Amino acid sequence: MKNHRRSFLKGTAALGTMSLVGFPHIWSKNYSLARAADGEIKVGVLFSLTGTTAIIEESLNKATILAIEEINAAGGINGMQIVPVIEDPASDPATFAEKARKLVLSDKCVSVFGSYTSASRKAVLPVFEKQNNLYWYPTLYEGRECSKNVIYTGAVPNQQQDDFVPWLVEKFGKRWYLIGSNYIYPKEENNYCKKLLAELGAEVVAEEYVPLGHSEFSSVINKLKSEKPNVIFSTVVGDSVVALHRQYHAAGLDPQTMPMASLTTSENEVAAMGGAAAAGHFTSAPYFMVWDSPENHKFVDAYKKRWGADKVTHFVSEPSYFQVYLFKQAVAKLAESDIDPNTIREAVKGEGLVAPQGKIKVEPENLHTWLWPKIGQCKADGQFEILKQSADWLEPSPYKAYPNQLCTATGLQES
Repeated sequence: MKNHRRSFLKGTAALGTMSLVGFPHIWSKNYSLARAADGEIKVGVLFSLTGTTAIIEESLNKATILAIEEINAAGGINGMQIVPVIEDPASDPATFAEKARKLVLSDKCVSVFGSYTSASRKAVLPVFEKQNNLYWYPTLYEGRECSKNVIYTGAVPNQQQDDFVPWLVEKFGKRWYLIGSNYIYPKEENNYCKKLLAELGAEVVAEEYVPLGHSEFSSVINKLKSEKPNVIFSTVVGDSVVALHRQYHAAGLDPQTMPMASLTTSENEVAAMGGAAAAGHFTSAPYFMVWDSPENHKFVDAYKKRWGADKVTHFVSEPSYFQVYLFKQAVAKLAESDIDPNTIREAVKGEGLVAPQGKIKVEPENLHTWLWPKIGQCKADGQFEILKQSADWLEPSPYKAYPNQLCTATGLQES
């Protein structure tokens, strides 16, 4: 991160005093950047359609395509059509990087919408920073990243845990078991969780990580039976979520006394595992499919009509959908000859809309998004009952676990 900070600040310093207002393009147009041309705006769509995370990423692809099709059907952006270039990175970070290079360098996409795991986002980040392109990342993630080349529309730890952890401690108790997939996102989320637990006088009885795609949880189940924690805090992702829940259910463990509290279990994983295996467990997220708003009813109806009546929406497909509309609003401010990744980034700062979850906006300082935290309990029918929503939309604080660091419009500041 320090090396990234140095290179980031060095680049902005070269812009002189004008850099204080962000990353302007007006005085120095870079003709090597990807651009809109011939009435078309080419964008990349980079979600896994195969592999272990396809269980969730294929729905992100669908939500993205739905939004693009809706915008095009309504006349496009100032008469220009969005042209999606779809790639399958197959749940493999190295393939993500390879496909990102193709989309940016060969296909000349002005933006790319993609990624679920932080491992894949980290894999493509050097591509977008080196080529000065723009990546739109819709997934809840661990924070601790400050890049001028990513628009972050998913939740960061404070937007999922600040209400969730105290609520669970009060309701169930102070002995927690942390289980996650073995990569940066679960470890950083658990780091933040442990800080909150310490403030509440709670304890972590165990902290364990399993490989991506892991499907054998018998040893974890045995430890749960032995330790009897009050809460199982899960940051397991992908197919592993289904396996963990099914094996928990088969072992006869009781969510009334030992619930799983997840940041990563959505309606999509519940549909794969079956409602019985998910019933009684909790998830914190800015969006649930049952949320009652005109915008959400429209989104759910359109999604089902396009992709099938049995399909579900969830807290990552929703930002996958609304971020395309943020892209539209940003691009609509620009003349066709001016549409490139830099101008789009500047135009989206502070941009907002009423999303299915409620009003949202991009924070100009750190390019993360103001969202509406909610707590839901899964029911046997596969849907969630929303038990609590934050009183107001919540500012994104991607470095809240690191109070000596702050992401600003001029880069990462350290005190």
